[in-house]
Amino acid sequence: MAEHKIFSMAFAKVYPLYVQKAERKGRTRGDVHEVIHWLTGYDDAGLRDRIDSGADFRTFFAEAPAMNPDRRKITGVICGVRVEEIEDPLMQEIRYLDKLVDELARGKAMDKILRG
Repeated sequence: MAEHKIFSMAFAKVYPLYVQKAERKGRTRGDVHEVIHWLTGYDDAGLRDRIDSGADFRTFFAEAPAMNPDRRKITGVICGVRVEEIEDPLMQEIRYLDKLVDELARGKAMDKILRG
């Protein structure tokens, strides 16, 4: 089976879309950073480095400092698929991030998004 194209896509190409989606709904770039920090353990400098280096999604998640164990609490549907049922580990990580940004854009409270 062919590899998903998103795995080799630069995170920097998708990151602005995450920010735009959140900002269209009244959230901020800082909110997007907060969910990325929570999910991956990247700090602002690490996130900026991953964006500036052109890291693809595979590298972005492989080099994440500390994937949050509570990410397994993320459930629901994104792109028509239940995130908790995705078998490919990398695709599941990508969809976790998509789901968090989607919840931001829907106006969900940050403590709920971060599974507090």
